[in-house]
Amino acid sequence: MPDHRKLDKKITGILKALLISYAVTGILLMILAFGVYKLELQEGVVTAGIKGVYLLSSFTAGCVAGKALQVRRFIWGIIAGSLYFVLLLLITLGIYRTFQGNTVDIWITLGLCVGGGMAGGMIS
Repeated sequence: MPDHRKLDKKITGILKALLISYAVTGILLMILAFGVYKLELQEGVVTAGIKGVYLLSSFTAGCVAGKALQVRRFIWGIIAGSLYFVLLLLITLGIYRTFQGNTVDIWITLGLCVGGGMAGGMIS
């Protein structure tokens, strides 16, 4: 297979993984919002739920990237999780014009996204 076709396959696989992971994020955040509305959840529970959404969504991205690319799956999972985090950061900057949370929270979110993506890639 020519090099440009391999590159196209990689780009398509990663974009597909990110698109699916953001769809999962939207669905899970809607479920969490419904829980907040109906169950009047405490702030700590909501924060943990958001971290769980990040973890599950990046795990999904890693699974999809690993299945699509078939080789070095955990590396592609790490890349998918990292790109998921970068897009989250860019969206946050676009909406709030600053980073939300302190430095520790940002590093924890990065770890969750990269770790979730890697785990998803390994399992795929």
